Amino acid sequence: MIDSTTSRLVFAFLFSAFFAIPTFDVVIAAGGVDPNPAPVTTPPAKTTAPSTTTNAPKADTTEKKHWWQKLEPGSKTDKKSSVDDPAFLKGYREAYSTIYEQNDYAAAIPQLEALGQPDRADVANLIGYSYRKLGNYQLASQWYERALKADPNHVRTWQYYGLWQIEQGNREQAMYHLGKIEKICGKGCAEYQSLAQALTTGQTTY
Repeated sequence: MIDSTTSRLVFAFLFSAFFAIPTFDVVIAAGGVDPNPAPVTTPPAKTTAPSTTTNAPKADTTEKKHWWQKLEPGSKTDKKSSVDDPAFLKGYREAYSTIYEQNDYAAAIPQLEALGQPDRADVANLIGYSYRKLGNYQLASQWYERALKADPNHVRTWQYYGLWQIEQGNREQAMYHLGKIEKICGKGCAEYQSLAQALTTGQTTY
């Protein structure tokens, strides 16, 4: 039979073993070190897509117009221009149509003179053009000179006067006019190409 001393030792051993088992889990729950920690995953770094915005200049799609097409009655006119009279604009358009659509040069001259602005380059140039088409080269020259005196950079007059020079056999003078046009608007403008073609073919189209 087991004595009382032995029984007490057995009981003490069992008692200490019973309360020692959960201590490991308690340590973990209290913030201790986990012997089998879960793998740590690092979220992927955020990447920023490259910008596709460019600062390329927009193409200029503005349609080029004749000066009188920009000065509609009631519109805001150029401060440098004396042309702000709707009656003038109407008369100029009618003369312009008489020349280029009806080819009635004799009728266009009084229409242009009636505008009352003979020293405006656009007007003087068309009067000179009309006289040239009628075969009056002397008066045509006088009006071309008048137009260039009013505006030395009036490219259309340099073109028409250059065509006048070709028709008169003055090739060197026509070349001089071509050079003036190049300085004003370059080789790509219609006035330069028209006169250059006439110098090459010897035929005028205007």
